Amino acid sequence: LAAGPVDDELLSAAGALAERATRVASVCTGAFVLAALGLLDGRRATTHWRHVRTLARLHPRVRVEPDALHVRDGRYLTSAGISAGIDLTLALVEEDHGPDIAREIARELVVFMQRPGGQSQFSTAVTTPPPRSRVLRPVIAAVLSDPAGDHTLPAMARAAAVSPRQLTRLFRNELDTTPARWVECARLDRARQLLLDGHGVTSAALHSGLGSDETLRRVFARHLGITPSEYRRRFATTWAENTADRTGAGPDRRQF
Repeated sequence: LAAGPVDDELLSAAGALAERATRVASVCTGAFVLAALGLLDGRRATTHWRHVRTLARLHPRVRVEPDALHVRDGRYLTSAGISAGIDLTLALVEEDHGPDIAREIARELVVFMQRPGGQSQFSTAVTTPPPRSRVLRPVIAAVLSDPAGDHTLPAMARAAAVSPRQLTRLFRNELDTTPARWVECARLDRARQLLLDGHGVTSAALHSGLGSDETLRRVFARHLGITPSEYRRRFATTWAENTADRTGAGPDRRQF
């Protein structure tokens, strides 16, 4: 769907369904269909990370959220890859039928209950390739398990029983970054999740290992281009926004 024009027959069928739907949702590149219909104009939306730039280029009126798992804007919902579509579906089931039913479905599917829509499509744990070096593996694992721990270069080198220079070289060769930058990204991931879980800026800074509000704001600005408060406002409220758009629907309106 991202490779070229959307088939007219598909657009016609999708448009007809959307007109009768209470909620209109897409998974992965299905966002291109909704965008081609003009349903996402002026709205926030997402798609698979490989195609976010294409979506933004082909449909400049869409406010593309390149880093979200799934996004809701009014009655329109979009999600990233297939697994994000499962998260989106579980969120809708919970909304309609309650958390117990959603939890039972998640258990049958052997998946987590659901990830927040604002959670990143990426994380340091996901984007870090498995290190080939046996020296590097426990260092990586230690940081990911406790980002707020003592992960200065000397401390990590001591734990790995290598020199700081050798550890830096391993990070460069295998991860194409420095130890300090990689640790910062791991701490940013933790801070983002803490904010989505309801922590304040000061608490997120402390428990992620970034230390201070100022450091947290600086890291957010450098990596994400927004403030921690804006990040929390934008993503933690994904499912609370625009609920009024769903009221007043007739009993015969279906979901698409």
